[in-house]
Amino acid sequence: MARINLLPWRAERRKLRQKEFVSMLGLASVVALLVSFLIVMYFNGQLEGQQNRNTYLRDQIVLVDQQILEIEELDKKKANLLARKQVIEQLQASRSQMVHLFDELVRTIPEGVRLSSIKQSGQILTLEGLAQSNARVSSYMRNLEDSGWMSNPDLTIIETKGEDKGLPNVFSLKVTLKSPTSPEEEEAAAAEAAAAAAPAAPAAAPAAAPVAGGAL
Repeated sequence: MARINLLPWRAERRKLRQKEFVSMLGLASVVALLVSFLIVMYFNGQLEGQQNRNTYLRDQIVLVDQQILEIEELDKKKANLLARKQVIEQLQASRSQMVHLFDELVRTIPEGVRLSSIKQSGQILTLEGLAQSNARVSSYMRNLEDSGWMSNPDLTIIETKGEDKGLPNVFSLKVTLKSPTSPEEEEAAAAEAAAAAAPAAPAAAPAAAPVAGGAL
């Protein structure tokens, strides 16, 4: 006996469509979940990469800070070495200056003037001594002004005490120490000192002994 399907064909079609819809919905859900997973993985990778870059930058900043500290230490050592070099150069220049200074003191002292004390404070030299007259002191100041190693003589004290009849005037003056600013000026000063040393030697001989006894 033949079997006859009594269900309406429309109901069968509706059920089929419902199954297809459920299948498509499930597939879309799976695809959406997969896409969401891929998006999350992508952004997690981007975030991790950015964190790695930040860590690298922090490490590099630490290295740069250490290098800056090392450079600052080297700058301090360089400054100390330059300061020591400058001190050594000043000492060498001062040693040369003192030799020329004593030569100039002997050369510039005129007859009738005797030094009793020599004091130095920085670039200021204080000269104290005895003189026959005010004219002798004026001559001495002119000699100092013409010197290549001393300038700006300033007379601070001159008075007559009468203790030494041959040298009755007591004076005190200050001069500023200097040195020639160029080799030509230094050679000129040395030549001038050598030229004046020969005729001035007999006159400077009596005055040389008190200078050597002065206090510097």
